[in-house]
Amino acid sequence: MTNPNGQNDNSADPEQAAEPVVSKPYIMPDDPEPGSVEALAKELADARDKTLRTLAEMENLRQRTRREVADSKIYGITGFARDVLDIADNLQRTLDAVPAETRESADPMLKALIEGVVLTERSLLSALEKNGVKKFDPQGEKFNPNFQQAMYEVPDPSVPAGTVVQVVQAGYTIGERVLRPALVGVSKGGAKTAPAGEHQ
Repeated sequence: MTNPNGQNDNSADPEQAAEPVVSKPYIMPDDPEPGSVEALAKELADARDKTLRTLAEMENLRQRTRREVADSKIYGITGFARDVLDIADNLQRTLDAVPAETRESADPMLKALIEGVVLTERSLLSALEKNGVKKFDPQGEKFNPNFQQAMYEVPDPSVPAGTVVQVVQAGYTIGERVLRPALVGVSKGGAKTAPAGEHQ
């Protein structure tokens, strides 16, 4: 068909007259508007922050787990060690029950028995030490309530007040912790001991 200007008129043909359709990209409802660089930068910073926080939490968890495993190796035998301490105490009481002069004049059989008890106690303490349990005897030291439990006071002006003058029961540590405090008698009546750090 020709229009009055002599050109072909394609308006009658709808297929030829339609403009090509350009599809627009689909935008998710929570996506930033196209061109919103600030919003994308903020989203990137938030994602980076969350990633860094997660990595830090994972590292903290890894270190805490490592500490717990190490502690369980050191302190896992605490209950068993406390039970064994009764045996060590009984061996010590057995030795204390035989006076030194009796040991010297004892017949060979009694000496052999005493020596057997001494060796058994030594072997037991050695086995405990291999597992991190150590015996301590605070005789003559300044009283420390973190490691000792005072049972009574002893009037003794020859030593400074607050000094351990008698040990009723030895104490034990496991790792860096007190497994059992030493039961002690503490002096009173002597000159006071200077607190740590003070000079007289």
